[in-house]
Amino acid sequence: MSRSARVIWDDALTSYNFGPSHPLAPVRVELTMALARALGVLDKVEVVGCEPATDAELAMVHTGDYIEAVKGVSASGRPDLGAGLGTVDNPAFQGVHEASALIAGASLAAARAVWEGTAEHAVNVAGGLHHAMPSTASGFCVYNDPALAIAWLLRQGVDRIAYVDVDVHHGDGVQATFYDDPRVLTISLHESPRTLFPGTGFPEETGAEGTSVNVALPAGTGDSGWLRAFHAVVPPLLREFRPEILVTQHGCDSHALDPLANLMLSVDGQRAAYAALHRLAHETAGGRWIATGGGGYELVQVVPRAWTHLIAELAGHPIDPATPTGENWRRFVRERTGETPPLTMTDGRNPEFRDISGGYDPSDPIDRALMATRHAVFPLHGLDPMP
Repeated sequence: MSRSARVIWDDALTSYNFGPSHPLAPVRVELTMALARALGVLDKVEVVGCEPATDAELAMVHTGDYIEAVKGVSASGRPDLGAGLGTVDNPAFQGVHEASALIAGASLAAARAVWEGTAEHAVNVAGGLHHAMPSTASGFCVYNDPALAIAWLLRQGVDRIAYVDVDVHHGDGVQATFYDDPRVLTISLHESPRTLFPGTGFPEETGAEGTSVNVALPAGTGDSGWLRAFHAVVPPLLREFRPEILVTQHGCDSHALDPLANLMLSVDGQRAAYAALHRLAHETAGGRWIATGGGGYELVQVVPRAWTHLIAELAGHPIDPATPTGENWRRFVRERTGETPPLTMTDGRNPEFRDISGGYDPSDPIDRALMATRHAVFPLHGLDPMP
């Protein structure tokens, strides 16, 4: 389906580094790019660099006082708890402003490429820092690059933008930024806030005219239940909203091996979600698709494979799940991390699901979750919440 695809990459993106014991280790994107290169995926896309976001660009979402506070921490390395820096989640480090601004600049470069038509699809796998708020860091996130990409597009005159977030954590920072803006439809599928950070993302958080959509899934949800919920909510809303551009966040911490959350997806289920979003970008947004990475804390087994599948899908050349990861990449992983790498691009799952059109089971917790979302927002879009 893709006509042109662009990957925004600079080795300096790995400088977003909270330290050796922090879960958000930059080696995950390093291994991703190495795997995509080893499998020939990067040969099918245009890889381009980026510049850091300017203060004026950051100010599209973040307050001036906050930007100055981040710069102060960046220069001194000393905490500023008022800005959310110096916590366990967001340790202070020298260079934090420059590292964060570069990630923001990469997502802005992706947005610019799609808006100007130099690429149909564009991805920043180092991005997806969706928890950052206008005046504080939160949840490993300093500058909210997806929100900045959306804000920049709105300034160019885009009237309708849809944002779909498949990270296991609620995309609270993006939702908060555009909660009262009916031009932006935010859809987040995540583990229930009753059991996971950040404690928001309930179905009743509906925003302006129902443009904030939250699917709060019970802990333990696997491929079939997750995909059932996705297809029951996302395609109908995107078809009705008809965005000019689709922006997606692809945190892969929904995987069963992820140490920080409790969903049970496989790489195969995640790959199926990427393919569905690709189809929806073409069906509902004229093919204009901007993607970012996000969470993902199983650094060797999950993140590199998941996001290599994402890049391949974005390029229009999906990878056969049975494809070996390759001995050269596996050797690099062992040398770089000391861990045993996966042998193939699959977890051996066949991610099938039952469509909600066949009816729902009120005793099933996944069906209750997805129906709560449909009842909360579908009528606000003129849609029937019943299957």
